[in-house]
Amino acid sequence: MNIDKYRQALTRYWGFTSFRPLQEEIILSVAAGRDTLGLMPTGGGKSLTFQVPALVSDGVCLVITPLIALMKDQVGKLNSLGIKALAIHSGMSGEEIDITLENAIYGDYKFLYVSPERIATRLFQGKAGRLNLSLVAVDEAHCISQWGYDFRPSYLKIAGLRSYISDKVPFLALTASATPQVVDDILGKLEFREKNILRTSFDRKNISYLVRRVEDKGSYLVKTLLRTGGSGIIYVRSRKRTREVAELLHANGISADYYHAGLSDELRDSKQVSWTSGETRIIVATNAFGMGIDKADVRFVIHWDIPDCIENYFQESGRAGRDGKPAFAVLLFTDSDKSRLEDSVRKKFPPVDRIKDIYEALCTFLQVPLGAGKDSVFDFDMAAFVSKYRLPVIETYNALQFLQREGYFEFTEEINNPSRVHFIVGRDDLYKFQVANEAFDGFIKLLLRSYSGMFSGFVPVNEDLLSRKSGASRDTIYQYLVKLSSMDIIRYIPGKKSALVIFTEERLERKALMISPDTYLNVREKYVARVEKMADYAVSDTRCRSLMLLDYFGEASDRCGICDVCRKRNELELSKYEFDLILDDIKEVLSTSNPDAEELAAILRHPGEKVIRVIQWLLDHNKIKQDQDRRLSWNS
Repeated sequence: MNIDKYRQALTRYWGFTSFRPLQEEIILSVAAGRDTLGLMPTGGGKSLTFQVPALVSDGVCLVITPLIALMKDQVGKLNSLGIKALAIHSGMSGEEIDITLENAIYGDYKFLYVSPERIATRLFQGKAGRLNLSLVAVDEAHCISQWGYDFRPSYLKIAGLRSYISDKVPFLALTASATPQVVDDILGKLEFREKNILRTSFDRKNISYLVRRVEDKGSYLVKTLLRTGGSGIIYVRSRKRTREVAELLHANGISADYYHAGLSDELRDSKQVSWTSGETRIIVATNAFGMGIDKADVRFVIHWDIPDCIENYFQESGRAGRDGKPAFAVLLFTDSDKSRLEDSVRKKFPPVDRIKDIYEALCTFLQVPLGAGKDSVFDFDMAAFVSKYRLPVIETYNALQFLQREGYFEFTEEINNPSRVHFIVGRDDLYKFQVANEAFDGFIKLLLRSYSGMFSGFVPVNEDLLSRKSGASRDTIYQYLVKLSSMDIIRYIPGKKSALVIFTEERLERKALMISPDTYLNVREKYVARVEKMADYAVSDTRCRSLMLLDYFGEASDRCGICDVCRKRNELELSKYEFDLILDDIKEVLSTSNPDAEELAAILRHPGEKVIRVIQWLLDHNKIKQDQDRRLSWNS
């Protein structure tokens, strides 16, 4: 198949002359109509693997993603490139969704982004069959697996699309982190017609993975960053700590700023632009910082707090060194961090009765009657909820996450929806209205000069911008919009910032709320296993860090030679080959006898001083032990 037309699209819209590793193979695979699973590490350019072939094909590419912020970001970027794209998510009204679907069917659009919980609604299913689809792209595909770290039941409904779209439309599933078990789950749950997996190695040879056991993390950071150059990210767990750490660095003459989801969109954008451009050297952030980051020269990613799974750590640390130059991924770790990890299991899994209490409180808070609520979307103020019912925040959040996992509702993080306007009269009737209502003529002209597309659908508007352009107060602008809406000239949806709860099932009686002990224990067991793997990574000082990460994702590799563990080995002045050879011979001898160090060195056919160095390393790392007579044995 000719790749030239895809390269031409890449160059025309994105300015690149060649594809990154694996992009070309995935594009040719879906272009041939094959269901494809693409495993690409963070920063590998996943979005281009569906955007490029969709541009070259007839029809609309349906993109399913749970990340509303990322959805908005990608739609905005595509539109800025002159590529027509739309989005549907739970922050939109039914009228907006209906108009958006009609535009996708008739409006020559190339991309329709949809959040997964919308897929199973009657409104979407009633119209999706009329979409001329070229491709279905499923981003964050690991969310379909109950074995995964971010399972979402709504993903299980995606395969249902196959029953009302053409069987010639290929599915492309994409993820940056999937264990072998999760890979099998993705293929099965999306009903792939063949096993077609394309992957790049997760091995980031330019990243040096380090674990630093330090009690005073602040002092370590300041000392290290004062003598280290380059731009970086410091990840912390709480919003409060983002500010504290940034202020600590700033007080010590280090350029730093903080970032978290609680900030306004404008402030987050300005902070990200300042960091991306190099004006700010270091950004201290929660895991809300990461989507859409386009900065190749990040020299280090430091984790102040240990994540609760390898997947999150690998994705976040993988934002370092995308330019291929040397970079560092540093995990700061103390004994208290290990205790906190263990305690997170208790907090993550409130008792079943407590989960049911919170479900009932939520339904009462949102005024959802028994037997009602299916497919309803509610604004949700978490702070008001926990305050009203005097609930612990962390326990409540985790109970909601568990109820989401069980499929009772979807629970989104806080999203910021701008105000939207749609003219519901045609141009001729609008002109007549302007002639008859001179007081509104100037404002309507201002709207039409400032924004395009308002006759065909809802368009985001900014009341502050209109205020500055017109010289009128913001409240005056708001009153104009409300009045025109009441006169059925426009539909005006005021902006709001809110989390959302989307009921995927009707409200059930408490006794019908099924959270089986087996399911509860099974989910808890999986979580504990992930936590233990993360703790093992932090505690281990005998196995190559890169090898541990790659092994988790089912990939074999040689030791990296540049992590903190490998560097200690390198200090022995032995090559990997020599070290492993001597190690294997020591294991063989100690399996049948217990010599002392000198006897062992004499037995082996290697230079004695090299054998002694390996023996000392094994003793230091508790791989072998000495008894009171200095006899050696393998530490099982």
